[in-house]
Amino acid sequence: MKITTKNLTLSGLFIALGLYMPFLTAQVPSIGSRLLPMHIPVLISGFVLGWPYGLIIGLITPVFRSVLFGMPPMIPTALAMSFELAAYGAITGLLYRLLPKKDVYTLVTLVIAMIVGRIVWGTASYLIFGLSGRTFTWQLLVANGFVNAIPGIILQLFAIPLLVVALKRARLIQNV
Repeated sequence: MKITTKNLTLSGLFIALGLYMPFLTAQVPSIGSRLLPMHIPVLISGFVLGWPYGLIIGLITPVFRSVLFGMPPMIPTALAMSFELAAYGAITGLLYRLLPKKDVYTLVTLVIAMIVGRIVWGTASYLIFGLSGRTFTWQLLVANGFVNAIPGIILQLFAIPLLVVALKRARLIQNV
């Protein structure tokens, strides 16, 4: 992991976007939980900065937002999200580095990261719910991890590859 002023500045930018973007949907919380605005900067950070930065940005952004603004609630939401988003940032950064640099692999990387992240979220939620004496059911996993997230998944599958390809063509993403 190369620590540079540029990487630290970009990390701050992605964290700030992760903190700010949920405000775009704050007036209607059910839309925010469906569009998943905090996920977008974390997913892109893995492509732009690589897996170590993506992992760290994903890990701290939900917890930081919960501490600063009280949303999402720390237990269980922000804590489970921090593991999910850490997986997103790490997987996008790792796969982007390992797979061929053709544009189609941006989508492949994104889909794999989204699947792994949701598995991590489900596992973390199961453990957090269990430690707090509550039950995390298959219905909660399917509803919150997939069904309710369909608008956000569609948004991510459409917008993120376009943004990553545009950043690559502008030479703002290096082939890490």
